[in-house]
Order: sequence, then C-alpha cells, then structure tokens
Amino acid sequence: MNTVLSRANSLFAFSLSVMAALTFGCFITTAFKDRRVPVDIHVSKVMLKNVDDFTGPRERSDLGFITFDISADLQPIFDWNVKQLFLYLSAEYATKSNSLNQVVLWDKIVLRGESTKLNLRNMKSKYFFFDDGNGLRANKNITLMLSWNVVPNAGILPLVAGSGHISLPFPETYETTKSY
Repeated sequence: MNTVLSRANSLFAFSLSVMAALTFGCFITTAFKDRRVPVDIHVSKVMLKNVDDFTGPRERSDLGFITFDISADLQPIFDWNVKQLFLYLSAEYATKSNSLNQVVLWDKIVLRGESTKLNLRNMKSKYFFFDDGNGLRANKNITLMLSWNVVPNAGILPLVAGSGHISLPFPETYETTKSY
C-alpha cells in the first residue's frame, strides 16, 4: 500500500509536470510574434564639447549632447505574455580606432497597463555620450535607434530593434559654453 508521503510525492510530481507543460504552451503561443513597431526619431539639437576625461588616460575626450523627440505606438507589442518593456535609445558610429561604437543615451521601462503611446518631446540624453578620444567631432554618420527588451511572463527575453532610425552628422567645432 502507498503511504501518504508517496502519494503526496506523486501528486506533486504530476502537478509540476502539468505546470511545466502549460508554461511551455503559454510560451509557444507568443514565441514567433513579430514585436517590431514603427518608431519616429527626430533630433532638434546637437552639441559637442571637448572635456577632461577622468576615467582613463589624461587626454581630453569628446562629449556629445543630443536633444531628441521620439514617437511610437507600443500597443501591438503587448499581449498577455508581456510583463514589461525595457526601452533604450542607442547611438552607433564608427571611428578610426573602432569599427563599431555603441552608446546607450536614454532608457525607460514601460509596464503592462501603463500608457503605451510614446510621444516624448525635447528629451535630453539620460547618460553621458562620451567617446574614448575625439571620434565624435566631424563624424558624419551617427545613427540613433530605439530598441527594446521584451520581458515575458514565460519564455525567452527577445531583443528587438524598432523599424525606424535616424543618422546625423556631428559638428566640426566644439562648443565653449557652460550650459546645455
């Protein structure tokens, strides 16, 4: 005859197997969904300064300042398996010393149930836009793109780039003013 403990163990193991199968079923229903949406990015102001860099060698480095607008409707991304989105605006550019530089300038977390329409105006960089040298000055191709991580209830954590980016040139001269 089975003891109470062996019956409890069997019930627990069966329940765990059923929960694992249900979780996999939940994941598979949204695993192949396209999570890209159109994004509109507009840059209204670009400034460039040459400042002391206290994090590395005693050389001066370029520090960029960008004022931007972002518009996007994130509603199509959200479904029952999306807990939150981690949005971030990044800049990609090439210099003589590095073929690809990527810098995160701004980020935001959008939770399920919050407003999913992004309409941000005159936003400034949340993080410093430092280059490890002088690669920003007169750089003709700095690309800004909005990307996001989808944080699901069950499943993998996909990294998605929005369909829409902007490429802009940086100034050839440094600003000497104190304010941004």
